[in-house]
Amino acid sequence: MAVYTELSPDEVATFFQALGLGQPNSVRGSTSGIENTNYFVDTEAGEYVLTLFERLTFEQLPFYLHLMKHLAARRMPVPDPVANVGGEILHTLKGRPAVIVNRLPGESVTASTESHCRAVGEILARMHVTGSDYPRRQANPRGLEWWNEVVPVVGRCASEGQRSLLTSELAFQNQIAVSSTYERLPRGPVHADLFRDNVLFEGGHLTGVFDFYFAGCDTFLFDIAVCLNDWCVDSGTGRQDTKQVAAFLGAYESVRALTGPERLLLPAMQRAGAFRFLLSRLWDLYQPREAALLKAHDPSHFERVLRVLRGEIA
Repeated sequence: MAVYTELSPDEVATFFQALGLGQPNSVRGSTSGIENTNYFVDTEAGEYVLTLFERLTFEQLPFYLHLMKHLAARRMPVPDPVANVGGEILHTLKGRPAVIVNRLPGESVTASTESHCRAVGEILARMHVTGSDYPRRQANPRGLEWWNEVVPVVGRCASEGQRSLLTSELAFQNQIAVSSTYERLPRGPVHADLFRDNVLFEGGHLTGVFDFYFAGCDTFLFDIAVCLNDWCVDSGTGRQDTKQVAAFLGAYESVRALTGPERLLLPAMQRAGAFRFLLSRLWDLYQPREAALLKAHDPSHFERVLRVLRGEIA
C-alpha cells in the first residue's frame, strides 16, 4: 500500500459522504505495499480502507472485487466492498478506479509461529473450498505467461549470477507446466499473495485476510507454496521450518486433503512461488514508479529462498 495519487481531505470527505459513509474524522496514507494508493479513513460510520488502483483497469477489477464479495457473503474474514445506491462496488475517484472496504480488526505479525501457520493453513483451505463455485474467471496475472515476458527484461539489468538463475528456473517451470502431473492439479480462484502483511491477528486469533489484487485462477498448490515460502521460512537463511510446514499443511488438510499430484509437485511449486516473487521484486527494482510514500521490497530474500529450494544453498 503506497501513495501514488495524493488526495485532499475535502476530496475524501466528498467521496465518502456520497456513499453514505459519513464525515471522515481522520485520513492517513499507508506506506506498506507497492501496487496501489491506499488511505485509512475513520468516519462516524466505521473504519475503512480507500484504495485507488494505479495499474489495474476498470475491466480487470470486477474479478477481484466480486471475489471478495463472494467470500464475505459466506462469512469469510475478508474485506467487503461498499456499494453505492445502485449496487455498484467499483467507483471512480480523481479519474482512477476506486473501492472502499471495511477495515478489518487486528494487526499483521512480523514473526510467525506454529499457531499462526495452522491458522493460515486452515483459512487458505477454507477460501479454496468456498471460492470453488465463484463463477468469474481470470488467469493469475503474475503466472507463467508473465514470467516468460519479464525474465528477458529484468535479465538485462540483473547480475550474471541472477541472470543464470532466472533463465534456468524459467526453463524448469515451463517444463513442469506442460507435464501430465501438473495438468491434474486442482484449480480455482487463489489469493496468490497471502504473506504475513496480508493477514491480521487479534488476541491470537486470525481476524482478517486482505489485498486480493494479485488473485486469479491458478492451481491451489501454487497458493499453498506462496504461503509456505513466507509463513514457514526463516527470514535470515531462507530455509524452511519443518515444524511450521507440518503445522500449516496439517491445518490445510483438515479442511481439504491434498491430491497425489499435489504432493508430488509441492517442491516444484515452492520453487515457482519463490521465483514469482523474486521476479516481481527485481521488476520493481529495475522498473520503479514514483510514489509519495513507498517502501520497496528487497529481491535478495527470495533469491536466497529459491536457491535453498533448488539445493544450491545447504
